[in-house]
Amino acid sequence: MSVTSSQDPPKIEFPCSYPIKIIGHTVEDFEDSVLAVVELYTGPLDSALVKVKPSKNKNYLSVTVTIEATGKDQLQDIFQDLKKIKSVKMVL
Repeated sequence: MSVTSSQDPPKIEFPCSYPIKIIGHTVEDFEDSVLAVVELYTGPLDSALVKVKPSKNKNYLSVTVTIEATGKDQLQDIFQDLKKIKSVKMVL
């Protein structure tokens, strides 16, 4: 009986569609900054794959970008660079 099989994270098969949610302070260039970083690793994004939603009090902005992920290294690089943006508070 293997206990670890139920505790292992699910394996992602690449390439695949992969949503990335970025939450940050509502500042003038937040969406543009986030998209610029993601596009460094993916090329131009289709606007249909980008969803933007303000928080209830409009203090925060959520940008969800669905990319065609090519591998674990690409995702790690995107996450790392997004976290360098000053107004970004969380990357999921």
